[in-house]
Amino acid sequence: MERISKLFSSVSPIKNTNHSYQMKVNELWESEKINELRQQNSDIEQGHLSRSLSTVQQAVIEEENCNKCNGLNQCSNLMVGYKSTLKWTGTAIVGTYQSCALQQTREEQKEREKLIQSHHIPKEILSATFSELEKDVERIDGIKAILDFCLNVEPGKPGTKGLYFYGLFGVGKSYLMSAGAKLLSERGISSLMVYTPEFFREIKESLQDNTTQQKIDVVKKVPVLILDDIGAEALSPWVRDEVLGAILQYRVSENLPVLYTSNYNFTELLSHLSYSQKAGTEMLKAMRIMERIQHYTECYEIGGDNRRMG
Repeated sequence: MERISKLFSSVSPIKNTNHSYQMKVNELWESEKINELRQQNSDIEQGHLSRSLSTVQQAVIEEENCNKCNGLNQCSNLMVGYKSTLKWTGTAIVGTYQSCALQQTREEQKEREKLIQSHHIPKEILSATFSELEKDVERIDGIKAILDFCLNVEPGKPGTKGLYFYGLFGVGKSYLMSAGAKLLSERGISSLMVYTPEFFREIKESLQDNTTQQKIDVVKKVPVLILDDIGAEALSPWVRDEVLGAILQYRVSENLPVLYTSNYNFTELLSHLSYSQKAGTEMLKAMRIMERIQHYTECYEIGGDNRRMG
């Protein structure tokens, strides 16, 4: 009821006079929303608008709200994440509801999170802003890099590169990536951040319920993938070559960026990827994986003190 009251309180009351009523009809008749509809349907007349005045007025108001959008949490429309759009039936103007890009991103994210249990964004990031982070001199290069990436990335565009953040434990690499995921969602770009050791464990366990390929496909195709703490996992050749290798190869071919955090630099990660308890050292296979990481990311060392201590 509160939403409905809010909507009607925002609509200027139409006085019960022919003059004020016609003025409102004339105003809406010249609105951008109705002009678009008229260009597509030349048989629409003012009389049709008059008979659907409240519907048209609501659509115009919600279009204005969307043009000034400050995110789903501040959505002023009757249905959060949706806006009323106008449709011509041939005899009348009717309203229908359509979800916005931000709502679609939220719904896609929920579907991914139902399937991928190893996703995570730390709770403390929910109140973080880049304006606060920019005061952090020790991590300024990484902050600028993730901010620039999130504001400009176009997943699927040729030449798109991801980021590789490495540094000591607790310096805030995951925190920066989480802030990036939040900013991407505000742009309507879907992302998925997974804790890599848990994700690989989850993939192994999914062999029992036959959801392995489904989980891998989600991670392959999400517009922006964040692999958090790569190198902390115990790798088998199968996970390295058939899971990680397949995911990265697909994303490279589709120009879908990957963001990484790690305690290892590239040389150290290569050494980690080359070794497994079962197969020993397989440098060539590790180099194939590293090629898909190193050549498709910009690398930054994240310095500073351990923020998890003290």
